[in-house]
Amino acid sequence: MTKRALLEMSQVSAYYDQIQALQDISLEVNMGEIVTLVGSNGAGKSSTLKAICGQIKTSGTISFLGNDISKLPPHQTAKLGVAHVPEGRRIFPKLTVKENLEMGAFQLKSKKDIEQQMELVYQYFPRVKERLHQKGGTMSGGEQQMLAIGRALMSKPSILLLDEPSMGLAPIIVEQIFEIIQELNQTGMTILLVEQNAYQALSIAHRGYVIQTGKIILTDSAQNLLENKQVTEAYLA
Repeated sequence: MTKRALLEMSQVSAYYDQIQALQDISLEVNMGEIVTLVGSNGAGKSSTLKAICGQIKTSGTISFLGNDISKLPPHQTAKLGVAHVPEGRRIFPKLTVKENLEMGAFQLKSKKDIEQQMELVYQYFPRVKERLHQKGGTMSGGEQQMLAIGRALMSKPSILLLDEPSMGLAPIIVEQIFEIIQELNQTGMTILLVEQNAYQALSIAHRGYVIQTGKIILTDSAQNLLENKQVTEAYLA
């Protein structure tokens, strides 16, 4: 059975003003996959996610469900089903946890849909439910990461773009976050994961891409990348 590409990038370059961040990136994420993008700091991982979401200027083609989204602004890509959990979580610190979740549901019209998504978030993140009336900024780093993912889920996305979900978290919390990412995927959620912890990312992914100075230099199954000497020496040592 042929896998269906949900997201495709073809020869995509991206720029911050005159500075080029990505050079002719090509990758694809098939429905139901976890695909990870690994690389060192400044390699272009976060820029790749921003390019998909329309947050930075790009050339080349970005397709989502067969439609060209290269020139769409972020709110339009979100409406199509692309949910982005940015590096550093970026929750609204002065809003309550519940208000943060409701912000993620801005495009849902039905109260029933919003309530269903809330219940889904509570299933994955019981801690978030316990903190509903607490200000987001008073939560721990791990709780904020759970809230950020929960807020993204409120939009009923087709794909989840996760940018460094383990950053700054204690190992036990990282383990919990990655278990939840796997659980989400097992329900059919497609995930593009950007992660500096290459071993952790490749351990749960189906396939991976290695990015260096804005270029994809290697792609393979996650298992093969874990066993690749070049990858091991550069990112797993």
